Amino acid sequence: MLEKKIVVVDDDETIRKTLSLILKKHCRVLLAKDAEEALKNFRNVKFDLLIADFRLPRLNGLEMIARFRELGYQGEAVLISAHPDLFTLEELDRYAVRYFFVKPLDFRALTRSVEYLLEAGDVTAKIL
Repeated sequence: MLEKKIVVVDDDETIRKTLSLILKKHCRVLLAKDAEEALKNFRNVKFDLLIADFRLPRLNGLEMIARFRELGYQGEAVLISAHPDLFTLEELDRYAVRYFFVKPLDFRALTRSVEYLLEAGDVTAKIL
């Protein structure tokens, strides 16, 4: 799975670094601090999974995922947030977000989900 690439977008540097340390055992991890940086740096990069925080400066995580979808990204997407009341399961489904994790993150559950998604699992959006 090390040939797989994940883009992690979170304005919290600690979350970015922690996810990078955990996930780099399974794949290549690309980091961005906000949606604008992610769209600028990774719009022409082929990657397999997008993990995004919901509350980002300027564009939120769902808006960013929508932009990547408009650019042709058809891969998997995971949303993380400390504010699950700010969006609905219907919105997650609309943008093909497979998993949603509430902060503080359960890193073991997130890692298992990433492994599953990178192995081309097929599930519907769930709150974990």
